[in-house]
Amino acid sequence: MDWFWPEGFLTLLMVGGFAFGAFALKLPIAVAMSAAAVLGAAAGGAGLPVRHLVEGMFGYLDTILIIASAMIFMKSVEKIGLLEGLAAWMIRKFREAPTALGLGIMLLIMFPGMITGSSTAAVLTSGALVAPVLIRLGVPVLQTAAAIAMGAIYGMIAPPINLPAMIIGGGIDMPYVGFGLPLLICTVPLAVVTAFILLVPFLRKAARDDEALEAELARMERNPMSLRLFLPILVLVVLMGGERLFPTFWPGLGMPLDFLLAAASALLSGVKWNPLETATEAVRDALPVMGILMGVGMFIQVMTLTGVRGFVVVSALAIPAWLLYISIATSLPLFGAVSAFGAASVLGVPFLLALLGRNEIVVASALSLISGLGDLMPPTALAGIFAAQVVGEENYFKVLKHCLVPGLLTAGWGIAVIYGAKAIAGILY
Repeated sequence: MDWFWPEGFLTLLMVGGFAFGAFALKLPIAVAMSAAAVLGAAAGGAGLPVRHLVEGMFGYLDTILIIASAMIFMKSVEKIGLLEGLAAWMIRKFREAPTALGLGIMLLIMFPGMITGSSTAAVLTSGALVAPVLIRLGVPVLQTAAAIAMGAIYGMIAPPINLPAMIIGGGIDMPYVGFGLPLLICTVPLAVVTAFILLVPFLRKAARDDEALEAELARMERNPMSLRLFLPILVLVVLMGGERLFPTFWPGLGMPLDFLLAAASALLSGVKWNPLETATEAVRDALPVMGILMGVGMFIQVMTLTGVRGFVVVSALAIPAWLLYISIATSLPLFGAVSAFGAASVLGVPFLLALLGRNEIVVASALSLISGLGDLMPPTALAGIFAAQVVGEENYFKVLKHCLVPGLLTAGWGIAVIYGAKAIAGILY
């Protein structure tokens, strides 16, 4: 038992304390993770390490600023009616082309998650927007909810904002640079396959209520589509794209300022909205996620301080490769039942360290994909629960049943990307 004591004991204590606080005491995830960090430090003989806790709390400050500014941008886009107008235009344009319509709707569901890094934001914005339309188009209620849940998760993992990847990279001081293409490889094929499983077959049957559909589309077209509505998107693309395409002379403003400038450009859209009220609402919605990141930072800091992090890495290195892959495919989603961000920090970072030498960016991208499945795991199952709510289904397990096949494909694809990380990196870079 020498190999287990004390680091193994502290590992079980911290993880168990976190799970007990989140499940039994029903504490907020941020509070449960912070309390587990304090418990681990005390048991490890470090007392109350205020300096380490504060350092950990601010370890993800850059990510927190990105989340807050991205949420402000997303709220500004929502206020001017761009998402509603775009959805209505897409349905009118591709109503008779079910494949294109299914893929377009999946991309629309993903969009808020791509910007905010939150599956919940995607479900409650674009998901809630397209749900009644999909039902009117003949897609069954449960398949509609499952498509929204899966699309929201893929959006959370797709670029430009992927919080689990930021957390995993931050755990080994790896900057969030060069993740765009690997994350597209992780998410785009799955989004296409999921659209063909859950949306396209029903859209092809065309068993729709045209009268109800027309009424729904008319409601969504509150602001006529115009180039001015797309101004925030265009500004964001120019700012982010210019920095990547012309790094030698384009000013590197950083993601938070890019998002804020793009949000400010929505004032020129011709639609009246209150910037201060919108920013306040956005920050309020982002607070739970920002709190989780503070808790994650403290948890990782104490893991390093007490030797828990090293113990987990060494343990992961000691098991056969095939068992490591199975552990990744099962433990990351299961631990994500508490929080996908928690899974990324507690397990994603050690798994990445155990897989060093396979191209860390590609591996971290795949690990973030598998971590995202935590938003489908009961009892929290945030993506599944909220998706069920937007379609009016009380039993979210019925929704999760239809997410099973896409979820298994997601885990399998994530493992495949990890296994072929070197080959993928050789093609991309």
